[in-house]
Amino acid sequence: MAEFEFGGEVAWKPSRAQMVESNLYQFYKRNGFNTLAEFQKKSTDDVAWFWDTMLRALDIQFYEPYSQIVDLSRGIQFPKWCVGGKMNIVHNCLDKYQGTEKESQIAVKWEGEEGATRELTYKQLHREVTSVANGLRALGLGKGDAIGVFMPMTPEIVIAVLASAKIGAVFLPLFSGYGAGAIATRLNDAKARALFTADGTFRRGNVVPMKQTADEAVRQAPSVKHIIVLPRAQNKIEMIKGRDYWWDEVVTMGDEWQGDASTERTDAEDILMLIYTSGTTGRPKGAVHTHCGFPIKSAQDMFHGLDVKPTDTLYWMTDMGWMMGPWQVYGTLLLGATMFLYDGAPDYPAPNRVWAMVERHNISLLGLAPTFVRALMKYGDEPVKKYSLKSLRAFASTGEPWNPTSWLWLFHTVGNGQLPIINYSGGTEIAGGILMGNFLAPEKPASFAGPLPGMDADVVDENGNSVRGRVGELVIRKPWIGMTRGFWNDPQRYLDTYWSRFPNVWVHGDFCAIDDDGLWYILGRSDDVIKVAGKRLGPAEVESALARHPAVQESAAIGVPDEVKGESVVCFVMLKAGYQGDRETGSKGIDEIEKELRELLANELGKALLPKAIYFVNDLPRTRNAKIMRRVARAVYLGHDPGDTSALENPKAVQEIQSVVR
Repeated sequence: MAEFEFGGEVAWKPSRAQMVESNLYQFYKRNGFNTLAEFQKKSTDDVAWFWDTMLRALDIQFYEPYSQIVDLSRGIQFPKWCVGGKMNIVHNCLDKYQGTEKESQIAVKWEGEEGATRELTYKQLHREVTSVANGLRALGLGKGDAIGVFMPMTPEIVIAVLASAKIGAVFLPLFSGYGAGAIATRLNDAKARALFTADGTFRRGNVVPMKQTADEAVRQAPSVKHIIVLPRAQNKIEMIKGRDYWWDEVVTMGDEWQGDASTERTDAEDILMLIYTSGTTGRPKGAVHTHCGFPIKSAQDMFHGLDVKPTDTLYWMTDMGWMMGPWQVYGTLLLGATMFLYDGAPDYPAPNRVWAMVERHNISLLGLAPTFVRALMKYGDEPVKKYSLKSLRAFASTGEPWNPTSWLWLFHTVGNGQLPIINYSGGTEIAGGILMGNFLAPEKPASFAGPLPGMDADVVDENGNSVRGRVGELVIRKPWIGMTRGFWNDPQRYLDTYWSRFPNVWVHGDFCAIDDDGLWYILGRSDDVIKVAGKRLGPAEVESALARHPAVQESAAIGVPDEVKGESVVCFVMLKAGYQGDRETGSKGIDEIEKELRELLANELGKALLPKAIYFVNDLPRTRNAKIMRRVARAVYLGHDPGDTSALENPKAVQEIQSVVR
């Protein structure tokens, strides 16, 4: 692979107070270790010890204790955790706090795009979850039934998620921007029996209908017998008698329920959630997660990496259909903290919306995507400086690699050079992170402190040998409690995806590097790699170089077939306002900008890696959580089927790429 600019100068160092007051420092000291390195080694040398210790530290309560923390008799690919134990994660998120001081603490804060706000204490959330759970029971739903959740990010979505788990049902997250086909595919695969939805929601001042989409999906999913509808946008919808129920009707049914209202005593390894990830081909993959898996890993990552404390309010810009939605719900509640939800476009009606919400709701930990930061940069510093962000003590980021320009803008302009940016990378099948920053390690732009405790990560070459100081594949050598229990009804696809490259080694699909100071860097998906005349080039290398030009707002680099070189680079570039001239009028001409970009790339990457073409577009295909979909751009360029595009925030970007490459 070509040389990538990783490393650089340290931008942030923790203060002594930040270090010694951090959860991570206190945890390893309490467990008898003098250094983080000693603790980290123990956590991966003895994964059973580590996760047993973690369960106790999180006060995970079991109805019946486990006899063994992990059973590897079926191989590293299929471990069984908390063997023989019985527990329900809702008991640990809510039930155990009842009758304690925790009851009065705020569990959920919420704001809607239209300006409405609400709060729920732990006691109120427990009461609402119990009512809805009993309402589900009154509808004949129970343990093992799959229940889809296709809702806006309101407090009711948290209630729906937890009520499903409380009765032992399987929660099926569905991205709120999905079309009917994508929803139906997932409902059918899981054989879902019920679906939570809303009449509609708000996006950029407009009502987005959801019930109509749900109706169309359910027509294609005959296993669904009930739809529960939240009145959010008050738009006109059709309700089918005997199938459809308003939210309040289900609450009333629950309040009148005469049967057992207790939390279901599930096995620790009973399925909690089926969460689907999309690929370039084939049907979506249903990652299987259990009560003693996904939530434990979520809380551990928050505790050790993000340093979440009961006094914190965490806002992660996400959707419940993405991993980070359930991650936020389970992690904050297990740690006794507060979650903040926002339903709407985060830059509407103005680019200051997020900073205003930070001030208004005393948000202390803010999770966002690099793409969102790059989108805000074009508005300058003024939208940030209008607000007091004194409540913030850290940023966090996941979804894609940073480039140094946008990282430094967030660090200096928003964080005044004082707040760490806790970089976080893993995935849906991981139940959280492989790598993460923390409050102990210094930070360079875009760096990670390293693997999280319990994650035996490494960087290897094409033969599986460990490498340092150069780019390789990110792998994991030991199991962890949050790893998916496989793909739903497709174990071979799971093995082929993660375990087929090297014996007993999980290959994650990310390019990674470790610098001389031991800091780690994610450099993009290895399946996005471009191979030009035998030289391996990561898209992030090209995009980081392009970002240095003052006209460039955003870009996506892809590899396309080339008869001579094997592959060539093609770039799609979004320009900042004021630079958007065109070839017809010649204003700060596009031709001139393209020439400058080619010169910049020649200097940065070498003439041999210059792009075959540079196309200027108004937008790039991206998901609602701002991840750029390079595979879609590549498929469109080549005239191929782009695969599953149901998660795109902006399908018109696909049409624009089609028009510019013709």
